[in-house]
Amino acid sequence: MDRRRMTAIGVLVAAAGLTAAVTVPSFAGEEPRRAAPATDGVAPEVLDAMGRDLSLTRDQAVKRLRTERWAAGTVTRLRAELGAGYGGSWLSADGATLTVAVADAAGEARVKAAGAVPKRVARGVAELDAVKSRLDAAGGAASPDIAGWYVDVTDNTVVVVARPGAEADGRRFAAAAGSKTAMVRVRTADEAPRPLFDVRGGDAFFINNAGRCSVGFSVVGGFVTAGHCGRPGDRTTGSNRVAQGTFAASSFPGDDWAFVRVNGDWTPQGVVTDFSDGRTVAVNGSTEAPVGASICRSGSTTGTRCGLVQAKNATVNYPEGTVTGLTRTNVCAEPGDSGGAWLSGDQAQGVTSGGSGDCTRGGVTFFQPVNEILQRNNLTLVTAGGQPAPTQPPAGGGETAPPATVPPTPPAGDTECAGQVSRSGRIAAGRVQVQPDGRFFRVPGGGTQEACLAAPDGVRVTLELQRFTNGAFRTVARATSADGVARLTVEGPAGAYRYRVTGLSGSGEYTLAFSAR
Repeated sequence: MDRRRMTAIGVLVAAAGLTAAVTVPSFAGEEPRRAAPATDGVAPEVLDAMGRDLSLTRDQAVKRLRTERWAAGTVTRLRAELGAGYGGSWLSADGATLTVAVADAAGEARVKAAGAVPKRVARGVAELDAVKSRLDAAGGAASPDIAGWYVDVTDNTVVVVARPGAEADGRRFAAAAGSKTAMVRVRTADEAPRPLFDVRGGDAFFINNAGRCSVGFSVVGGFVTAGHCGRPGDRTTGSNRVAQGTFAASSFPGDDWAFVRVNGDWTPQGVVTDFSDGRTVAVNGSTEAPVGASICRSGSTTGTRCGLVQAKNATVNYPEGTVTGLTRTNVCAEPGDSGGAWLSGDQAQGVTSGGSGDCTRGGVTFFQPVNEILQRNNLTLVTAGGQPAPTQPPAGGGETAPPATVPPTPPAGDTECAGQVSRSGRIAAGRVQVQPDGRFFRVPGGGTQEACLAAPDGVRVTLELQRFTNGAFRTVARATSADGVARLTVEGPAGAYRYRVTGLSGSGEYTLAFSAR
């Protein structure tokens, strides 16, 4: 990934609509379903999803997408004309007005002549990108209370997202990276980005007959998805549990992309499934949409959801490590949606990486831009007509949350495991849980940490103690259960810790008791 590329300043070439391609298995005697006729080049399923999530009529959705197409071309031209004076661009909330930020008076006339609204700003977007690059380089020093950072072109600053009560951590992190106070804004948000790979059943595809993710886009020879879903050599099966393919390439953290090469029994199709009522949507290219554009995604857990692009080239601190170059949206997602397709009209945009929140309360979700995946792996997107689409140049996981308040409690129901704190949960083969309560706890001074996990007969688990180090939670001790019990004792320094429970076989309730002294 080119760390110098322009951050999500709406400079990217946008296409009217939303797209993504899922690998659709072909079964003997069954013809693949065809996409419904499009309106003004946009599939009706996309318009229906936009109507549901953006409160638009079909006519309003079509009009908005037309404006977004125009905005994409206009931004591309103005970016080249304005050069260093270009400060970013964005669409208004209703998608009707394109604003272009300029760092000098000479650029205002050019913007007006192009039909957009100019806004004078103190600095060009290249200067903001340089600040963000310094934060990226210092990312290992960020505490787990910092969810990530991105360029906000609407207020001409770099935003550091800190969880409630950790604003001072955000300011210290920015200062340590050599950022000027005026150029960095700390925003408080209860966000806990995580890769969305929980095993929850359903369709899509399975990794090593355990974890489930969602197919992104069909490419010649297979499909692309999220990197945190698997590693090279991992085997996949389809939703029908039929052998499907193998992870041929994967990158996570740093990036979040993967390529799965399918076997001869599967035929990549240039469509996206699970759109609204389960029908398919055509994919006809991968022209990138600007900041402020409407966008929809399709995932195997929550189906199709729509919202707006908020920022490009965002950096996210997952417990597993920092990922840069993601696109930030206000679309919701849930575990199992990882790797799924993001669409703008009939144009592929990216694959789901992770997010914060869920589709009941709403949330923030990030995706890895698809054009970078195609270029990095020399892949060719498959479009609806079965023809490869030319690659467009790029423009340019786990759980983390605020520290848990963990009051001392007696161990729950098991006399063999005792500790200062007790938590219980239900585990099954292939599942992963983080304790306490999906969060972490702080150990203010060094000392001995002890943990004991008790599970029923027939249930085997691995228990790991992880410490937040260099921007990610890293395992410092590990034990596998024997006779229903896993025990850990380790000497460790002060810091933020969590326990990770991974099911190996069987299923049932467990009790984890632990202490730090």
